Amino acid sequence: MISSLILIIIGGALVVIGSFCSLVAAIGILRLPNFFTRIHALTINIIGGTFTPLIGCGFITLGLETLGSERLFIAGGIFFTAILIVILGPAGSHALTRAAYRSKAVSFEPKFINQLEKEQRGD
Repeated sequence: MISSLILIIIGGALVVIGSFCSLVAAIGILRLPNFFTRIHALTINIIGGTFTPLIGCGFITLGLETLGSERLFIAGGIFFTAILIVILGPAGSHALTRAAYRSKAVSFEPKFINQLEKEQRGD
């Protein structure tokens, strides 16, 4: 009884932390100057705003004794989905950023130092 209450409290805290990360990422998308820095805010949302609440929901599910033995299967699915998001989210945003840079579809302003441009020129 006490352990299930602790799991529910920890899960609720993780959901609140994830909501805060989503809010920070939304503000970042609105305030950051260009596409490449906005991708950083989107990655914050993927990790902090999606992974953290999913783990929290998994803990809440484990704490709900009314679900019976099915809670293990539900929580396992939630944890598996969270692991997939952690692996595939940053890889997808990296691929999107690389494709946008190579196709020159997005402007790179304000630009201070561009190491990739130097590398492609052979400097």
